[in-house]
Amino acid sequence: MGSTPVEDLIEASSGVHFSGFHLDGLGPSTIEVEQQTTSAEDVHKQPFVIGVAGGAASGKTTVCDMIIEQLRDQRVVLVNQDSFYYNLTPAELTRVQEYNFDHPDAFDIEQLLDVMEKLKHGQAVDISKYDFKSYKNDVLPPRRVNPSDVIILEGILIFHDPRVRDLMNMKIFVDTDADVRLARRIRRDTVEKGRDIAMILDQYSKFVKPAFDDFILPTKKYADIIIPRGGDNPVAIDLIVQHIRTKLGQHDLCKIYPNLYVIHSTFQIRGMHTLIRDSQITKHDFVFYADRLIRLVVEHGLGHLPFTEKQVITPTGSVYTGVDFCKRLCGVSVIRSGESMENALRACCKGIKIGKILIHREGDNGQQLIYEKLPRDISDRHVLLLDPILGTGNSAVQAISLLLKKGVPESNIIFLNLISAPEGVHVVCKRFPRIKIVTSEIEIGLNEDFRVIPGMGEFGDRYFGTDED
Repeated sequence: MGSTPVEDLIEASSGVHFSGFHLDGLGPSTIEVEQQTTSAEDVHKQPFVIGVAGGAASGKTTVCDMIIEQLRDQRVVLVNQDSFYYNLTPAELTRVQEYNFDHPDAFDIEQLLDVMEKLKHGQAVDISKYDFKSYKNDVLPPRRVNPSDVIILEGILIFHDPRVRDLMNMKIFVDTDADVRLARRIRRDTVEKGRDIAMILDQYSKFVKPAFDDFILPTKKYADIIIPRGGDNPVAIDLIVQHIRTKLGQHDLCKIYPNLYVIHSTFQIRGMHTLIRDSQITKHDFVFYADRLIRLVVEHGLGHLPFTEKQVITPTGSVYTGVDFCKRLCGVSVIRSGESMENALRACCKGIKIGKILIHREGDNGQQLIYEKLPRDISDRHVLLLDPILGTGNSAVQAISLLLKKGVPESNIIFLNLISAPEGVHVVCKRFPRIKIVTSEIEIGLNEDFRVIPGMGEFGDRYFGTDED
């Protein structure tokens, strides 16, 4: 999928930043409301939308067909931007050779947005078939499209309008050499549309190439991933399908448990996961990229805390109405892997109190509490429970049960981890439906030894270097 170094791929980090957030010295507020966040249930009931853009004859359709073929066990539908060409007026029909079908104004974007909005909300739609002989979309019978798990939106200019881009969970740009695209176009238009080569070349030089340079190629920057050679690059398509399957698995769990939050995955986050899961990575690099992922998880978790409304005076003398963050907060790390998450929490929340819980694993089901040191007023605080791996869920149940015994309300607990096995999610969410779980990725499951797979091994040993000889 190109020669871009991993460092460049994952350079930019995204997420809400709370750096400089002080816990002490903040006065009381009069208006307290729960932060309004979109529920996971609402978000994840919607389909996974993939945009596939690129120049004409770049191989977009082949890429879409290969993705659909590999996702054959999922409900997948294809929506083509060509279905949303405007009907040509009588005047335009008389000069059809002068009409630019590669210009953004040739498409009815409002109609496209309406169709996508209905599909995303579970409504079946009838999509017109554009007839390139009459240049109208009401000649052929429409195609009925039912709601699906995955919607692939394909077209030369689907990244051009920001409203359409915002619908997409993944954006793919198919990048094929211009000579190859021209040769394919000549072959296609002579066979399928009965045009002569002179007409095809004239249209290409007048409209197709300038439109590609002016409107299509600039949208390449919006792509999450670029596929050179289109359908001739099966390795890239395999990786994309693997990523889609991972996200669909996460969506299914989030439909079941509205208190489960999986941070929005980007390819830079996926890149960091790739690095820390590599058994050959150095300890220094493992710690570096694990810390970056932990920071994202911590900041996302902080976004689920209640806030109070606050007004400040800006340097321009204006009044800005914003929010002030929750002050009654503490962290609790499950020794010892959870201690790897403490630095990120301290970096986000200066002066935060952090308690400790040590749970000894006896076999795979037996858990024994060995040690606990918690803030005396923990029952009055919101608690961020820190443990990078949620496996069977047994240790998490012990830790959460202890917090409840200390008087912490269940709804005041936010459990932060890097990866979660579905088995652990089921155990924790069923037992404690009012806590929140924030994770960066849902795993395949547990193996016969109750270890998370694909996982990342013994996190504490790798992070603290105790797995070295």
